[in-house]
Amino acid sequence: MIKSFCFFSFLLLMVSGCTKTMMDPGILDVSQDTFRYEASKLVMGVDLSYVNAVQDYGGVFKDSTDKKVDPFVYLHSKGANVVRVRLWHNPSWQNTLYGSIKYHHLADVTESIRRAKAAGMSVCLDIHYSDNWADPAKQETPKAWQNAGIQVLRDSIYRYTTSVLVHLKNKNLTPEFIQIGNENNAGMCLPTGKISGGNFNNFGQLLSSGIAAVRDFSTSSNIKPQIILHVAQLQNASWWANGVVTQAGITDFDILGISHYSLWSTINKNEDIKKTIATLKSKFNKKIMVVEIAYPWTPDSKDTYSNILSGSAAVEGYPITKQGQYEYMKDFTQAVIDGGGSGVMYWEPCWISSNLKDQWNTGSSWENCTFFDFSGKPLPVIKYMQYRYTF
Repeated sequence: MIKSFCFFSFLLLMVSGCTKTMMDPGILDVSQDTFRYEASKLVMGVDLSYVNAVQDYGGVFKDSTDKKVDPFVYLHSKGANVVRVRLWHNPSWQNTLYGSIKYHHLADVTESIRRAKAAGMSVCLDIHYSDNWADPAKQETPKAWQNAGIQVLRDSIYRYTTSVLVHLKNKNLTPEFIQIGNENNAGMCLPTGKISGGNFNNFGQLLSSGIAAVRDFSTSSNIKPQIILHVAQLQNASWWANGVVTQAGITDFDILGISHYSLWSTINKNEDIKKTIATLKSKFNKKIMVVEIAYPWTPDSKDTYSNILSGSAAVEGYPITKQGQYEYMKDFTQAVIDGGGSGVMYWEPCWISSNLKDQWNTGSSWENCTFFDFSGKPLPVIKYMQYRYTF
């Protein structure tokens, strides 16, 4: 009789516990996978540069139970170990949009880094050396440095980089990774730092100033930031890195960073991605990291802001669907690992639609590539950061 009672009590306890686990939203979310890669083994990065602005203008992020979450904390719990943030020199054009300079300048970046570190993640600081977007088509010299000769530009880059790092160090926010420029296919601080006719000399001099600033800073810092140089698209990486290393003589960097977007890539098969990364690593003897990538989960939009990536970005075998986005990122990451790459950073997984206005429209041109659906709830793609890859 006693044994029967104990067994019945045990069953009741088990049923009660299982019911609570399945029914209680809080327990359901907490009980999920807590596995996370160390950044030294595999960088699972997320560029969260837009988060402060999106939240200021009404963007809301939720977990699978519809509970509001802090995206920094939430993505860390889902495997993210590095946060990437972009820094513009003096984006005074924002005065027209917002009445003041609000985003992507040093104060805003400091807040993003604080949030990242508080959530337990490392940081990649992406210094654009421009007042606005720097990319393959646009590398404008900051207004404060315009019409300066090469020597003055070199000095300005060194002093600016140093001042940014000292500012962050004084707040215990030193980044673990520093990008000296962003998607510098054409050079930096044009026209002076332009790569022209295969001549990388001036560009190399500007890179060397930024690198020297980081290395000199590191002598008095407990955190020694790894230096990333950045080119867009795998098909451009060998030519560009060869010019930087061989022609300009720049060898003192740690990571060759690459943007990879399927729409603009001529290398989209996973086997070719693996081979390209392996070749780059062998040729230049540097870590190779994909510092920007994204893939759509839908061709649709939530707002009137035209999407940058749509159905035309589809890669064979990976439909533009929620599951297709997850499978694409999982298989791409494995290809990077197979090629000897050091990690992947997803570009702007939190640029969901909101009332945020930018230079072109209101909302987001990226809401179909994010980690959250149009209601703010997480998508399956998040699971790729905790997938057990083969090394």
